[in-house]
Amino acid sequence: MTQTSQREASTTPRTVGAGYLFGVPLGDLGWFTSLLMSFALGFAAFFAATFCAIFAILFYNTVTHHAVDFALTYRLVGLPVGLLVLVVALGYLGTLWVRRQIRQT
Repeated sequence: MTQTSQREASTTPRTVGAGYLFGVPLGDLGWFTSLLMSFALGFAAFFAATFCAIFAILFYNTVTHHAVDFALTYRLVGLPVGLLVLVVALGYLGTLWVRRQIRQT
């Protein structure tokens, strides 16, 4: 390897590995930031799942001429998906934070 390619290889950001997601160093987040990111992911998942479920019911109602209540999208789709993503994100980011705390002591 030439000196230039060695230097470029060492300066490229990490995109995979423990604590990295798409190049973002999630392992370096603090306690409050991890908590905030977890809730943000939960809210985003809730709204995305609800949006998709509303369109699914819209198409279902249009094709079959039924009258399914749109309120079911919040309760049966959006809430479980949002809570599941929240719990998974809290578990993952919390584990990364605890590992970092243990490593620093």
